[in-house]
Formats: sequence, C-alpha cells, structure tokens
Amino acid sequence: MSDPVANEGPEDSPVNDRAALEARVLDLLSATGYKPARPRILAKNLDLSEDGYRTLRQVLRGLEQAGRVTQGANKGYELAAPGTRSGIPAVFARDERGREIVRLAAPDSRVLRVKSGESMGAKPGDEVLVRVVRARVPTDRGARTIETAKVVGMARRQQTKFVGTVYLRDGEPRVRLDGAMFSHSVRVGDLGAKGAKPGDMVVVEIINLPGPGDPHGSGVILEVLGARGELGVDLLAVMRSHELPVDFPADAEEEAHRIAQAFSDQAPYLVGRDDFTNDATVTIDPADAKDFDDAVWVRRDEKGHWLLKVHIADVGALVPPGGPLDREARNRATSVYLPGKVIPMFPEAISNAVASLQEGQVRLVQTVLLDMDPEGRVTRRRFVSGAIKVAKRLAYEQAQILIDQKEPVSDAEEEKLRLHLHAMRDLAAILNRRRHRRGCLELQMPEARLDFDDENKVSGAHWRQHLVAHSVIEEFMLAANEAVAEELETSRVPFLHRAHPDPDPFKLRGFGRFAGRVGYTLEHPEDRFEIGRLLERTKAKPEGRAIHFALLRSMKKAVYSAEAGGHYALAARYYCHFTSPIRRYPDLVVHRQLTRWHKEGRAGFDARELVSLAEHCSYCERRAEAAERELVKRRILAYLADRQGEEYDAVITGVADYGIFAQGVTMPFEGRVHISALGEDWFSLDEDGHELTGRRGRRFRLGDAVRVAILRVDQERLHLDLKLVGREDRGEQPEVRRGPRPKYPVKTKRPKGSRGRGKSDGKR
Repeated sequence: MSDPVANEGPEDSPVNDRAALEARVLDLLSATGYKPARPRILAKNLDLSEDGYRTLRQVLRGLEQAGRVTQGANKGYELAAPGTRSGIPAVFARDERGREIVRLAAPDSRVLRVKSGESMGAKPGDEVLVRVVRARVPTDRGARTIETAKVVGMARRQQTKFVGTVYLRDGEPRVRLDGAMFSHSVRVGDLGAKGAKPGDMVVVEIINLPGPGDPHGSGVILEVLGARGELGVDLLAVMRSHELPVDFPADAEEEAHRIAQAFSDQAPYLVGRDDFTNDATVTIDPADAKDFDDAVWVRRDEKGHWLLKVHIADVGALVPPGGPLDREARNRATSVYLPGKVIPMFPEAISNAVASLQEGQVRLVQTVLLDMDPEGRVTRRRFVSGAIKVAKRLAYEQAQILIDQKEPVSDAEEEKLRLHLHAMRDLAAILNRRRHRRGCLELQMPEARLDFDDENKVSGAHWRQHLVAHSVIEEFMLAANEAVAEELETSRVPFLHRAHPDPDPFKLRGFGRFAGRVGYTLEHPEDRFEIGRLLERTKAKPEGRAIHFALLRSMKKAVYSAEAGGHYALAARYYCHFTSPIRRYPDLVVHRQLTRWHKEGRAGFDARELVSLAEHCSYCERRAEAAERELVKRRILAYLADRQGEEYDAVITGVADYGIFAQGVTMPFEGRVHISALGEDWFSLDEDGHELTGRRGRRFRLGDAVRVAILRVDQERLHLDLKLVGREDRGEQPEVRRGPRPKYPVKTKRPKGSRGRGKSDGKR
C-alpha cells in the first residue's frame, strides 16, 4: 500500500518538520501489508534524502522511547502492540525557582516535583509519561506521605512555539511567556523585523531553551498578534500556542465546494435509502449551534413498546476516504469549540451546509432503529442508510419549555410537538433508570459559560444549567453508540472503541477514605453500585461537588482505543463514538466501518491501522479541550482583573502543602489561597483526607464552603490569587463552613443479577 502523504510534494519539504515526518512514519507503519523494515528501507520508501535519513533516525528513536514503535529481531521497526505503553500523561515544566516539575493531565491536573536525575532529559513543553512515587518522610509531627514524579517515557516532542508579551529590560527586547512553563523571559532579536512593540502579544519560536547556564535562552518572533487586552488577541494566542489548524488547504476547500455544489436531494443520492422525510423528526442543540449531527424521532404504541430512530449525518456518503478533505479531517481529528469561535473539522460547505441536518432540508443520514419493550430493553436493532427532512429545530431552552408545559396548547402543530417531546422525556427517563440499575456513574461536574455583550466582550460568566432536554438527547445518543459498538464487536469488525479503563483500586480506596472524612462511609469503595448511590445521594447537597470532583480525580480518562475495554462510568461492555461525524473523526471512521460491513461484508481498517489513529485522535481531543479551558480561563481572568477586592462564595476544590484552591459557586473561577494567607500557624497535609490542618485546630478540607475575595490577577502566568474573608472584619478568623455530616453511613445493595463495566467522561 502506498503512503498517500509521501506523494504530496518534493522530498525536502517535510523533513525539516519532525512532526510531519513522524506522522508519515506512523502512517507507513500502520498501512495494510506493511512488514517491519530497517531505517534505510523506511527512508527509501519515504523517498528521503541523506539529511532526511538522519532526521528519520532521530524520529524513530523518539517514537521508540515513547513506546509507540518497537524493533523486532531483525531490527525492523513496527508499531508497538496496544497496551505496551505505561505511565500517566503529563507536561514537563519548571516552576518559579527553576525546579523541574510535571503537570499531570486533566482531570487530575496536580503539579508534582521531579527528583533530580529522573527527568529522562525532558525539556519544558515535552509531553511525558510519569510514574508517581510515594514516600514517607519524617516531620516534627510524625511521618507524612509525599509524592514526586519520575519520567518513564516521552509521549510527544517538545513545544517550540510559545505566546508571550514583549517588554524591554535595560533596552533589550524580551518576551515574557504566558503560563508557568518557564520561570524567566526569553531574549529576542530586533523588534523592527516584525513591527512588534512593548505590550504586544507575539508568537515566539525558542531557538535556545533556557537552562542552568543561560536562564533566559533565546528566540525569534514569528508573528505579532496585537496589543495585550485588545479584542480577539487572546483567541489568537490560544490558537497559536496550541498550534490549532485554522485555515484549510486549498485542495480541501476545493473538494468541499465540489461536493456541496454536486449535492442534490434527488436521485442518485437517495437511491437505496429508507425514506424518513415524512416523520416529525426534531433536532435539539445549543441555541448558537451551526452544525447539526443528530436528529431523533420517538413513538410509543398502545402496549407501551417504543421505537427510537436516531438519525446521524451521513458524512461518509459525501466525503470519500483518502482525498484532500478526508486527510485534513483526519489531521484535525476534531472540531474545536472556543468561546466565540469554532474551528471546524470540515469546511463550512460541508459542516454547516450539505452534511448538517438543517430544518426543512432533505439530508442523508445513517439511522439506528431501536425497538424497545416498556422497560427500555432493546428487542431489535437495525442500521440503515436513510434520508430525512427535519420538521423542527429546537434549542435546549425551547425544548425545555415544552417539556415543562403540562397543559395542552391551542396550536395544533405545537401540541403535536409538545406530546412528542413528552414521549422523548419518558423514554429517556426509562433508559436512564436502566443504566443506573446496571451501575453507571453520573458525575455532576459544572461547565463554565461566558456571557458576551453587544460588542462581543465578556460581560460575565456562569455555570451551565443542566436541563432535562440535555439528558433526553444524551440518553438517545448513548443508546445509539452502544448499539453500534455491540453490532461491530459481535460481528468481529475492528473499530475505534471509546474506552474508559477501570480505576486504580488504590485510588478508589483513597476516595473511600475521603468520603468517610466528609461523613459518608463507603464500606466497599471499589463497588460501583455503592459509589453510584453515594453520587445520587450527594448531587444536590453542598458537599456533593467535592464528592463528585474527588471521584473524577480517582478515575482514568476516556480515550480512543483499537481494543475493546469497556466504558467504566457508563457500565457499558461495548461503546464507541458514532453520533458526531461532522465534528469527530473517530465517528466518521465508525460510520465507514459499519456501512462497509453491511454492504460488502468486510472491514475497511484492521486493528494495526487503528492503533495509530486512536492515539492521534486522543491527542487531538486533549489538545482541543486544553485550548477551550485556557481561553475560558483567560477571559474570566481578564473579567476579574478590574474586580480586585470583590467577594464571592466558593468551595475548596484542592489542598496542597502550599495552600488551598477554591472554585466560585456562581462565578466560574478557580484560584489559590497561599498558605501564608491562611493565618499564623503550622499546617500539615493529609493527602488521603484532602485536608490541611493547622496546629491550632484550623482545618481546610476539600468541599468546604468559604468566602473569598479577588486578591491578584496575573493574566500572563494565568494565575489567580484569592484571600479568605468573612468574620475577620469582626476580629475573628475567616469562616469555613462544612456540609452537614449524615447520621448514618451510606448503605447499598447490589441489584440482583446485575453486572457490567463501563464509564462516563463528560463527553462520553
């Protein structure tokens, strides 16, 4: 099989970009029919020059160190077998004192010191794999456990491009880089080359990394983004710092326009498709949505049996595999949703037009038909290619109004829609109860949303309210995803799974100890049913946020995988992503697998090809999530910068030996109260109990309610300092309020005959 990327241009164009060469190598090694080959053979297959061969050797060593490729007995390189990589993903950095640290991947996000000599030569910005090392050390109050990190592998090459702010120091141009990756600014050359001025935000490429001999290093300005604080500059900063692909290649745009212009709601597009255009199909999405992946229709007969139709945009019927458009979508792997900006996986001619399930337009779909009994058990599942015409587009808020409407309405069409939505609500409730009976875990984690004024400036922020309408669509999408995964798995078709591994029992036991400290005894913390009952019992209580957050930190992150592994939080034996092919490439791959299997009785990918694709899509998903979190944080910090001294109710979301972290109850910020601001006392950290205790009896525990004021906003380091306030105005210590302790421990009973594995990750 030829390598499509290798034929895109002259031999010298990709070798200067190690990332591009790395992608080409992985594509070649994952190709059908590939046999392990030595570097010289690989270089010949990739049509590389002698300089390119030397770069290839470096790339192969990096991939081998990261555990992504391996050498066989004949020294030939091949993809490492699934599951051979070990370690926790993290980003290597240095703190203000120049000490080596790692920042663990979300949702953990802890910062741990790296002991001298245990960094494997990592540089700031490297994505590494680490092992947490626990040790008991003596203190004046006895021994306590400390955690450090040991780097055990490299996951991805270091970042060389950063965003920062220009300033002059003794007349010399410097750039103070955003975030806490480097403790010193970077020297840059003449500002006139790019027209940069002090106060401008710029993109810098690091030439010489800061190190012990040169704490500043050196770099060159690649792009001037604009003055810090200017509207839209923060958006550009996030896109550049995360190296998000924005503009589409010309050939991909051209192909998208050809597809859009050729599309018709007549034959031959509709030949061989089931006709659902007369159904009262609806879409329910955010009010500002532009691309619509899914539409639903529900019917309940007189005996209480259900028919659920989940229609998903048939992107695979429009976009052929292997072309410029498909290659670019694969490279992006996901759309990126930033506040005020969407970076789509497909050009708008596809994502917002011919593939999007727009109201009143005939569109192509892949449809999952599920017959269910009154208890929500699937009695029959079918998968067909179809055509629909959406009867009504609803925003979540509009759907919720009709769901809450108990009395009939006078308008006949609106009354039909109200009854349809009530049927959806009832079926979703049945499915939800069924999932809970098998042991699914539903975490109530708040999502930050920004408010904008007429000039598109941030006017405030809030936590998103979770509506019944959200749950309706989520339940139907979960049902479709599980049905497709079970169909492919039982048919022995290789596909991209959405896997959520079982948690580490050690962490679950730690979570159980924490729950006990908060007042909820878990007799068997590794029992998902007992955990589920605890989550349900605490979700509406003040301490519920701490319980749910602590459990999230105890679980692993969901990823894409070529191997079946179940979904822990969903308690699902089979699970994949199928319902969003406009914005997620793994969904499109699953569509193609399912369609090809039903039409041709064969699979389009083998397991070896899927390994590399799973890792790539998981990485792109993490990158998109990190970019969204960063831009939200930047804009909230900018909003709070002019509000120093303002007070807010907050909840403690983290404790460390250097202070506590608190999250706003109504305003979605998270900041730190340094230990020096907690009062004149000596504090000790109880990591298992997530508690900081002073000798004088003051305690700060995960989940405690506090009152805080904005002390300092550092928009360059993306850091928020808080101070505790409250009763000190009356000469007393700041108030710390704890949730009520229940009188009785949580008791659970496993449902008879129940079993299952699985998980939830917010995006499932």
